[in-house]
Amino acid sequence: MTDPRTCDVHRLHLVTYENGLKLQEKLVELRQREAIGDQLLLLEHPPVITLGRGGKLDHLLASPAALGANGVRFYETTRGGDITYHGPGQLVGYPILHLGEGNRDIRKYVTNLEEVLIRTVAEYGITATRVEGRRGIWVGNDKIAAIGVRIARWVTSHGWALNVNTNLEHFRLITPCGLHGTGVTSIARETGRSIAMNDVREVLAAKFAEVFTRTLVPREETLRLVKILVHDPSQDNVRVLLLHRKPQRGDFWQPITGSIEPDEAPDATARRELVEETGHAGEPRPLELVQSFMIESHYLESRGFTPPIIASEICYTAALDARLPIRLDADEHDDYGWFTLDEAYERIRWTDDREALERFQRLANA
Repeated sequence: MTDPRTCDVHRLHLVTYENGLKLQEKLVELRQREAIGDQLLLLEHPPVITLGRGGKLDHLLASPAALGANGVRFYETTRGGDITYHGPGQLVGYPILHLGEGNRDIRKYVTNLEEVLIRTVAEYGITATRVEGRRGIWVGNDKIAAIGVRIARWVTSHGWALNVNTNLEHFRLITPCGLHGTGVTSIARETGRSIAMNDVREVLAAKFAEVFTRTLVPREETLRLVKILVHDPSQDNVRVLLLHRKPQRGDFWQPITGSIEPDEAPDATARRELVEETGHAGEPRPLELVQSFMIESHYLESRGFTPPIIASEICYTAALDARLPIRLDADEHDDYGWFTLDEAYERIRWTDDREALERFQRLANA
């Protein structure tokens, strides 16, 4: 029996929107059958515009070409509400809560989420209010946080997006929440200074615990990983190295990845994995990207890992001459190839690998 007075809190890194949906779906399923207790996910998304069930496509103001030029994706989702934007510098919260007997009031639940946000921004000297008929919280005529929820068998998912240091220019690509004549703002804009996301995350977690009268239990990631995008810089058309996992280990193409051992520094892991996976030494450089995602793997579960298996992954790049022979780790991989970026995008399966490739491509083009 789960304890209704506690809530596990996961302080995640950058999570692609698709990976965020998969993680929520898994947690909702586990919560519905009471395999886990209540959960709170705190994270950031890469730039993405999402359209809720009640949204109108004409509230998307940008063409596919304009979205691509701004590095923004578009995704139709199952949450309530209209259209909104997510991106770095925005604190996203996804509560996975079971609304038990006596708490099955959706309006009250949304009001409580608004209260969490109102109390959070108040810590920064910002007075935010509710507006009748409009979800979220407002500073004057400008929205500072959006809310969109989904409830299935009385278990919640989705939640809020609070603008902290968000790129507000990206909101020009949409009619935010389908509302005309309103604007958007952020904690940074209202205070006139950049705000540390970690500080806001801790304030918000504390306000969530107050409003929902829960004791928050911090949960660390199950696995800590590195990802290394190996590339050959000697040619005009950049090529990257992908390894193919054996069918019994997943049957997909991926960059080099590996687990950070206890008491091992991530940089040391990256150097070790480069040698183990290719047979060649090098000096990996940080890609300035840390990601979080869920892994569904019968192999890991057979080794005693209990779902949900949540990993964090620190990304690196490394240069290597493509003419050199590659010595594969035969326990994990059965093939490798050097691919152009377009070819690599066609082969990779996971959106976090795509995000890392796009980050690398922007650096390569610069």
